[in-house]
Amino acid sequence: MTQHDDQATPRTFSAAPALAGSVTVPGDKSISHRSLMLSALAVGESRVEGLLEGEDVLATAAAMRAMGATIERDDDGVWHIHGVGVGGLLQPETALDMGNSGTSTRLLMGLLASHDLTATFVGDASLSKRPMARVTDPLSRIGASFTTSPGDRLPLTMKGACPAVPLDYTLPVASAQVKSSILLAGLNTPGITRVVEPIPTRDHSERMLKGFGADLNVETQADGTRIITLVGEAELKPQNIVVPGDPSSAAFPMVAALLVPGSQVTIANVGLNGTRAGLIDLLREMGGSIEVVNAREVGGEPVGDLIVTASDLKGVEPDPARAPSMIDEYPVAFIAAAFAQGRSIFRGLDELRVKESDRIATMAQGLRAIGVTVEELEDGIIIEGSGGTLLPGGGPIATKLDHRIAMSFAVAGLISKDGVTIDDMRPVATSFPTFLPLLQSLGAIA
Repeated sequence: MTQHDDQATPRTFSAAPALAGSVTVPGDKSISHRSLMLSALAVGESRVEGLLEGEDVLATAAAMRAMGATIERDDDGVWHIHGVGVGGLLQPETALDMGNSGTSTRLLMGLLASHDLTATFVGDASLSKRPMARVTDPLSRIGASFTTSPGDRLPLTMKGACPAVPLDYTLPVASAQVKSSILLAGLNTPGITRVVEPIPTRDHSERMLKGFGADLNVETQADGTRIITLVGEAELKPQNIVVPGDPSSAAFPMVAALLVPGSQVTIANVGLNGTRAGLIDLLREMGGSIEVVNAREVGGEPVGDLIVTASDLKGVEPDPARAPSMIDEYPVAFIAAAFAQGRSIFRGLDELRVKESDRIATMAQGLRAIGVTVEELEDGIIIEGSGGTLLPGGGPIATKLDHRIAMSFAVAGLISKDGVTIDDMRPVATSFPTFLPLLQSLGAIA
């Protein structure tokens, strides 16, 4: 995956007329990754519709192919996966290139940790700066071994343990990736793997593991702590999966429609899993008009259509405990806060320091560059809103190869006096390859 090795692709986004229309966003990235991995471990053929065909998910597909799964896409966009069974993964012949995908890396390390094989993980410059100790430490306890680059970073080589030792682990940080990595390791581990989650995070792995037939149980205690147990040496059954639209991608047209005066936009088929819906709650608290219609359930996941109408927003100080339910949406939430009336204070966002970029520092720097008054905190940010006045604009914004930074400042450009220039739009392809055509269909860009 060499897209970021080539020349940067800057672009300027300028003030937009009222946005109107109905759009769909690409399939949920979290569900797409997991559907490929679990289908590759089932015996038989699984079908996946609506798979996100961004570079991150394609990195997962390539890795599962390299370890023996047959994965094909038909002309109708349906993916067919013939799995090898739990424990049946083959030794990859070359390094597994994860591109920019932290999810692929951390989940696959868990998946392979209980298999008798050795694998090397490599990634792009951005991914190679991200720490991996949060998964290598617990996976080492089941018997896997790791040789990492300085700072517990990529490139790294791991040797799985078979049989692995079942793990009883309390998550020290709220991380769906760490939780999922341990549960995936537990699939091929004899005995019971137990994960204690003091702060709930997105639960796609639990839902999907149950759907594939794993013996998994979730107990929620009075204080909200979730105890997840998985019986190992599982036999997974192939499934037909329909992937809902990614709420993290829907966040960008949602915030754009709220901010650009006179707009009304429908975003169809959006996943509304309660562990992922924090941004909708936050924007409503800020005064945003977001109506859910046609609520339904698809493949065990709640789904609905969103009608978003331009609104006057006010500053907010959300509970830090909400962070896991909208961790990927904070960058564009900061843009909403920059246009709101009054001050917004966001705390409890330590996790943003170790995303594709340090999203607190990168967003603070970019917001200042377009005329917003901000104060960076160790675990968050304070933003002084413009009260609905167009932002001055500016740039080029340094996105640090981070797709969500690029798309957030593209939205900021739509409510700016002089436009906002993004230094490189290529990273957007990792999660939202149809981002520009979507904005064009709503009338945001020519």
